[in-house]
Parts: sequence; structure tokens; C-alpha cells
Amino acid sequence: MAQCFLLGGSQLVKYEIETTAALEEHARLSIAFNVASKMVAEPLNSPVGGWSLREVSVASPYVKDYDEGGPPTLRPYWDTSQWRIVSAFVADGRVGGAMVACRTAGSDFLEGREDIAAIWDIRVAPEWRGKGIGTGLFDTVVRYAKSIGCVELKIETQDVNVGACRFYAKQGCKLTDVIPEAYPDWPGETELIWRLTI
Repeated sequence: MAQCFLLGGSQLVKYEIETTAALEEHARLSIAFNVASKMVAEPLNSPVGGWSLREVSVASPYVKDYDEGGPPTLRPYWDTSQWRIVSAFVADGRVGGAMVACRTAGSDFLEGREDIAAIWDIRVAPEWRGKGIGTGLFDTVVRYAKSIGCVELKIETQDVNVGACRFYAKQGCKLTDVIPEAYPDWPGETELIWRLTI
């Protein structure tokens, strides 16, 4: 399932579905980003519920790098044989990727469902950010998830990842769960769960 899209400046971006054998190459892309603000989630006063997000500055800006403890690895006690990496290439160079998790017994995040897929890890090379690579990755993930019978996409991010929050909202995802102090290793951070019906 390879797809090609033309970026501004006539650069062709090719999106490919790979197995997790490509994880090492995927992990070479930086996932680090600057944190100068964070999102505060506030419940909507609505019969259907929901959340609004308000951006606030942080006292001391810093760089957040999810790979600080080492690059992403697959958990050996899970069967990840159905997982895939959607990869973006420009002129044969890897510029982005999104790991898609699905059909994994024992993963609470996937809720024991066969019809839900999750973006487990998405990253774009810093010099390619803001150029549509992430949107292409997301669209390809959605198409792939639909092709394997999934009806919902689920994504986790944190309140300090303002760019990701804006990105998922722009893709039509709904913020459904807000879990303060969810991370023992990252005190003060709030887990945000986004969902998209596909």
C-alpha cells in the first residue's frame, strides 16, 4: 500500500506500510520538541460532555524527548506481529513515521478490541515538520486501519505536547479522556486520549 503525494516545491513524498522490522530506522528520527506552553483541559458544560483546551505558558521552557530513556522498543510479552509502521520517504530518505498498534492481546490501551487501532509513536524529522508530512502519515494510518477492519483510531499524548494536541484536533479527533498525574516518570503531566471514528 504505497502512496505518493506532492509537497509544495514539487517534492514527492512516498508513504509505505512496513513491518516492525523497520523500527530501528524509524527510531533514528528525532521525536524531541520544545515545550514553552501546555494545554489545560476543562470539561465542557454540555449534555454530551467533552473537553476544551486552553493553552498556558510554562514557567521554564525546556526540550521534551520521549527517547531520553532509549529508543522505542516492542514489549516482548505482547504479540506485535500485526503492528505496522507507516513511513514517509523523500528521495529515498526517511523523513517521518507512525507506528500503528492493533490486535494485541494484553494491551489495555486497545481495550481488548479487534476493531481499534492506535498510533503508538509518530515522529517527523525536525527539518520536515510543518510541511504536511504528519498529515500524510495520519491519513495513511487511517486508510490502513480501515483496510484491516478497524472502526476507531485511538491516540495518547500529553498536555505538554501542544503541537500534537493541535494536530489531532485539526485531523478531527475528539479528546475523550483526561488523566492527571498519569506518569510516575513525568510528574505534573496529564495524559490526553484522542479518538477518531473511521
